Parts: sequence; structure tokens; C-alpha cells
Amino acid sequence: MGTSWSAQIVAPPPGCAAAIEAVLARIIDQMSNWEPTSAISRFNRAPVGEWMPLPPDMITVLRAGLDMARLSNGAFDPAIGRLVDSWGFGPGLQGQPGYAVPAPWTRIEVDRNHARRLADVTLDFSGIAKGFAVDAVAQALRELGVVHFLVEIGGELRGDGIKPDIQPWWVDVEAPPGLAIPTLRVALSDCAIATSGDYRRFRMQDGARLSHSIDPATGAPIAQGVASVTVLHDSAMLADAWATAITILGPDRGMALATRNGLAARLVLRRDTGPMEYMTPALAAMLE
Repeated sequence: MGTSWSAQIVAPPPGCAAAIEAVLARIIDQMSNWEPTSAISRFNRAPVGEWMPLPPDMITVLRAGLDMARLSNGAFDPAIGRLVDSWGFGPGLQGQPGYAVPAPWTRIEVDRNHARRLADVTLDFSGIAKGFAVDAVAQALRELGVVHFLVEIGGELRGDGIKPDIQPWWVDVEAPPGLAIPTLRVALSDCAIATSGDYRRFRMQDGARLSHSIDPATGAPIAQGVASVTVLHDSAMLADAWATAITILGPDRGMALATRNGLAARLVLRRDTGPMEYMTPALAAMLE
């Protein structure tokens, strides 16, 4: 996944590290666009119109991604692999010509544990797979009998139970570099948190910062401005996807969508006059 993982576990039974590594290896084998033999890479190379059986984890993530696409009116799109490649953020060729398919997610069809492409679009789960991996690791730990733990993968976290000092798993949300904003400290107790930011993956072109967050509506990286979006949710996978969708939609449409769906979310906007913080009512109530 191009990132690191960590786990804090109270009274870990033998085999925890091996169980975590097995989960991550399974997910990479299914959903890494950087592995040519992964299930997602093979699906993206399959002939258009041909049904392909997919492993259970990948089907779960694909269905969740398509649901999120419907909820966000396409702001989150699990089938923008061609766009990701064309802007230099994927394993494919930069500047790849020929991408002109609107609403790529509508060109993916799922039937039970099979899926197919209805046009030459490709899947990319970079906005949802890390969150799913957090949930999968958490489930593996529970199956080993672990009750109290904090799992982190690339900045997406889930905390269950409490620490040995009977405190919850307190987490400080990373502030975007160079922006003076209040520290957001949350207690993760049977809860997950995900943050999408323009300072993690970007590249400079002609003096401009190009975000890795691609807007499917324009086919280009989002305009400079949204520095970070943080979402709390029961599911790390959905927190990850929602953070991506809100980032794409921006402070007005994105936070309105988050509020309508009762999400606990915060958005930090870069402005010439200084940062502006937006917070949904659900998050404000949690912090009272």
C-alpha cells in the first residue's frame, strides 16, 4: 500500500504480528494496483464485458465503493484508475490519452461474487482500501481474543476497548503542515477515524501543487484549497471513503453532504488569510 502499519495491543496472545501480516498480504494480493498479479490488476486487464469471479474482500470493497459513488453522486468513484494514472499517481503511464468516459463507476457491474467492466475503465481502491485493511486487521485481532487495541495503517485508525490505565485510545488528528489550527483530539472507543489531506500525496507542476485527489467530474486534481478532511465512523472503510468524497466536493457541498448523512467530520480549508475550519453538528456534539 506504500505506507506503514502499527498496532498497540493490550495483553497480546501469540501470533498477533503474523495474523496482521497475513491479513495485509491477502489484501495487497487482491487490491494493489502496483502488483501486476493482484486480483484488481487482472480485473483491469480483463476484456470489456467479460465476467470475472472476485475474492470476498475485493467484492466487499467494490460494493462499498459503488454504494459510496451513488451516495456522493460520483464524487467518490472506485473506477477512476485511468485518471489516476494519467495524472501520475498510479502505476500506469502518465499522460495516458483517451480517457473520456463520464461517471466511470456506472461502467462496473456486479452480480453476486462476479464483476465486469462495461467500458475501458479501471478500478482504483486507493480511497477506501486502507480503511478496509484497518477493519480487517481489527477483526483478525478479535478472532484471536484481543479486546483492547489500536490499529493504524497510513493514518487511518481504529480503537477498541481501553488502554491498561483505563483511558480510551486518545488520538490527535495530524494538522496540515504550516497551518495553525486547534488540535482535534478524539477518543477512539469502538470507533474509527480517517483523514484525507493534500499534504500526503501530491506533486508539483509548474509551481502548482497537484493533489492526488482526482475529481471525476472534471477529470483533474481538485483545486487547491482543501487541506484535510477527517471523518469518524463505526467503519474505517467508510470513514476512508467518506473523507475522500468530502475532499472532492469541498467545504460547501462536501460538508452539506456529511451533515445530511449525520457524519462526524471536519474540513480544513487553506486560504490566503489563514486556515478556516468547518465542523459538522455531529462532530461538534461529540466534542462538547
